[in-house]
Amino acid sequence: MEYSIGELADRFGLATHVLRHWEDMELLTPERRVAGQRVYRTADVTRVAEILLGKDAGFSLEQLRELFTAPDRRQRRKVLHSQLSQVRERIARLTLSQTLLEHGLRCRHKDYQSCPRFQAMVLARVDGVDLAEALDHH
Repeated sequence: MEYSIGELADRFGLATHVLRHWEDMELLTPERRVAGQRVYRTADVTRVAEILLGKDAGFSLEQLRELFTAPDRRQRRKVLHSQLSQVRERIARLTLSQTLLEHGLRCRHKDYQSCPRFQAMVLARVDGVDLAEALDHH
């Protein structure tokens, strides 16, 4: 089956300029017809789904290009491991953020800034203590 750029974009709820950008990034390689018209095939539909899944997993377009062009399984696994490490780091930071925000919402003080625990966390950060330690700082 063949798709125009508009049909493929509509299928995924994307703007056509997104597909053009992905083509510029060498993530998509549609065939060209006379007059330069793009023709997308089933493999391109699959590739768009792969790109969207990759973006859902937090990959940048550059990282996706690296993943898609990796010469072998070992290289692809290396890219996947790197991304997993980055995701785990983001999760850890977000978990700390969640803890900090939940404390602010649970705090019984009239204003979170008057909370002794919050003040201790601020002072710890002033001293260069990272967020995880500052949250545990008493």
